[in-house]
Amino acid sequence: MSVFDIIVSVLTLLGSLCLFLFGIKMLSDSLQRVAGNKMRSILYKMTSNRFKGVITGFLITTVIQSSSASTVMVISFVNAGLMSLTGAIGVIMGANIGTTVTAWIISILGFKVSMFKLSLPLMGICLPLLFSKNEKNKSIAELVIGFGLLFIGLQFLQDNLQSIFVGDGSPDSVPRALEFVSSYTNGGFGSILLFVFIGMIITMLIQSSSAAMALTLTLCFTGLMPFECAAAMVLGQNIGTTITANIAALVGNNSARRAALAHLLFNVFGVILALIFFNPSLRIIDSFMQTSSGVSVLNGNLSDPNVRVAITIALSIFHTVFNVANTLILIWFTDQIAELVIWMIKDKDSDEEFRLKYISQGLVNTSELATIQAKKEIVFMAQRVQTMIEMLPNLLLETHEKEIENLSARMQKYEEISDRMQLEITKYLVNIPQHGEMSKAVSNRVMAMLKIIDDIERIGDRCYQFYKVIVFKNQKRIKFTTIMNDDLLRMIDTVDKASNNMINNLSDDYHSISMTKGNLIEQQINAIRDELKNKNAEMLKNNYDEFTVCNVFSELFSTCERTGDIIQNVNESIATCKD
Repeated sequence: MSVFDIIVSVLTLLGSLCLFLFGIKMLSDSLQRVAGNKMRSILYKMTSNRFKGVITGFLITTVIQSSSASTVMVISFVNAGLMSLTGAIGVIMGANIGTTVTAWIISILGFKVSMFKLSLPLMGICLPLLFSKNEKNKSIAELVIGFGLLFIGLQFLQDNLQSIFVGDGSPDSVPRALEFVSSYTNGGFGSILLFVFIGMIITMLIQSSSAAMALTLTLCFTGLMPFECAAAMVLGQNIGTTITANIAALVGNNSARRAALAHLLFNVFGVILALIFFNPSLRIIDSFMQTSSGVSVLNGNLSDPNVRVAITIALSIFHTVFNVANTLILIWFTDQIAELVIWMIKDKDSDEEFRLKYISQGLVNTSELATIQAKKEIVFMAQRVQTMIEMLPNLLLETHEKEIENLSARMQKYEEISDRMQLEITKYLVNIPQHGEMSKAVSNRVMAMLKIIDDIERIGDRCYQFYKVIVFKNQKRIKFTTIMNDDLLRMIDTVDKASNNMINNLSDDYHSISMTKGNLIEQQINAIRDELKNKNAEMLKNNYDEFTVCNVFSELFSTCERTGDIIQNVNESIATCKD
C-alpha cells in the first residue's frame, strides 16, 4: 500500500468517525428540541435527593443519548444556582449509567442487525417531515436522520477499519494485523494502564464517550482488539468523558467548577477501583459468556465471528457493571464528595468586586435556560443595589471622617458594579436569540428583563445621588435636627422594605407575583413624602434663613421617593412577563 493510499484510508476513517459524531449530535439535538423543555423540567424538579438524582440522570441521558449533553446541562443548572451540588453529583452518577445504553444499542443493533440497510429507507420516509413548517415534526425527522447517520457512520467505521488493518480479508492477514496490538498486550498491568491512557486520550480528543465506545466496539467486532485491552480502553473513556463538563465549567462560577470536578473525581475513583479488581471481573464476565453463549471472550480465537460478537456484548456488560457498581458505592458519599470539592475549590470572590455570579457565556444552548441564568443574575444585581440602600442610614448619620471615607469608597464601588452588571447582563440578554429559536413567552420575558435591569441600575443611581447630596451637606457643614434625621430614616426604611419586596418578586416565579404588598409600600412612601413636604414648607415659612437646609432635606427625601417609584416600575415589569 502506497503512502497516498494510507493517507486516503486514514482520512476516510476520520470521515466515517465524523459521520458517526454528526449522527450523534443530530440525534441528541433533535431529542432535546422534541422533549428538551420537559427534560429540563424533570432535571430541575427531580433532584431533591441523591437517589432521585441518579434516576433522573439515567433517564435524561438515555433519552438524549449523550452523557456530555446531560452533564453540561447539570453544570448549567448548578452555575445558575438552580441545583445543589449534592443533587448535581447524583444526576452525574445517573448520567454515567445512562451512557451505557448507547453501547448496548450498538452491540445489539449495530452488529447483530443490519441497521445500515434500514437507515436510508427510514431517512427517506422522514424526508417530507424535514420540510414541514411544524417545528416538532421537523425535529422528529432530524431525530430519525440522526439515528440513521449514526449507524451509517458505524458501518463505515467497521468497513474502513477492516480495510486498513485486515487488507484483503484473508485468514492469514488477521494475525499480522494484530501484531501491533499484540506487541503491547503482554506487558502485564503496564499494558492495561497503557490502554486506559489510550482510551482517555481518544475520548478527550473527539469529545464523545459514545463515539469512543463505538470505535472500541468496532475494533473488537473486526477482530482487531482483544477483550482485556478493550475493557481497559473503556475505563480510560470514563475519565476522558469528564473533559467536556470541565471545559464547560471553566467559564462558570465556583459551583459549576465544583460539579465538574466531582464528575472527574467520581470517575477516577471508579477506574482505580475497577483496576484493582480488573482481572477477577473479566474472568467473571468470561465465565458468564461461556455459560450463556458457549464462547470465551478471553481465550477465544479473534478470527471466529462468534467470539467477536460475544466480545462486543461482554464489553457492554463490563461498561454497565463498572458504572452501576461505582454508583452503588459512591452514592452514599455524595455529601463527602461535595465537601471535598468545596475544599479543593474555595470561594475567593468578594462581594465588593465586580463579577457575574450565574451568567456564563459557554454553558447553555437553549433560550429557556439562558433566561433562567439571567433571572438569577438579575436577583444578584438587585441584592448588590439593596446593599447601597442599606448604606444610606450610615451615610446620613456618620460623623467620623474615616468612616465617612470608607462609606464613600464603598458607595462608589457599588455604583461601578451596578453599571457594569447592567452592561454585561444586557449583552447576555440581547444574545439569547443565538441560543436557539425563542417562543413568544421567552421573547416577552427577555424584553421585560431588559427593562428590569435598566430600572435596577437607576435605583443604584438614585442611591448614588443620595450619597452626593450627603457629601454636599457635609462640605457645607449643614446640620439636620433629630426630627429631620428620624424622618429621613423612616423614609429610607420604607424604601428598604420596598426593595426587599422587589427582590422577593424577582426571586419567585414571575407569573405568581402579587402587586398588593408593593402597592401598599408605595402608598406609604408617597404618604411620607407628602408629610415631609408639608413639614419642610412649614419650616421654610417660619425660618427662611434655613433655605439651604430645607433644600438639601427636600432633595434627600425626594430622591428616596423617586427610588420607590423605580422599584414599583420593576414590580410592574415582572407582572408583564411569564416565568
